[in-house]
Amino acid sequence: MAEPKKRLTRSRSGARQSHDALKEKTLIKCSNCKEPVLPHHVCPNCGFYKKNKIIVLQDEIARQKKIDKELKDE
Repeated sequence: MAEPKKRLTRSRSGARQSHDALKEKTLIKCSNCKEPVLPHHVCPNCGFYKKNKIIVLQDEIARQKKIDKELKDE
């Protein structure tokens, strides 16, 4: 294997390692429920993205089935 001809200085090593630090994740508020959510992601709490309903959550499906069953029984 190749060996470096000279030792790297502290400033060069530090400059390379300066990008290795962990950064805090950016959070924004959901436009519908005001819960924190990652940018450009569908809200896991309500299923909205940019004020549009994108996904139907499991609890909503269960609630609708319950309502349909009650209406059918009446």
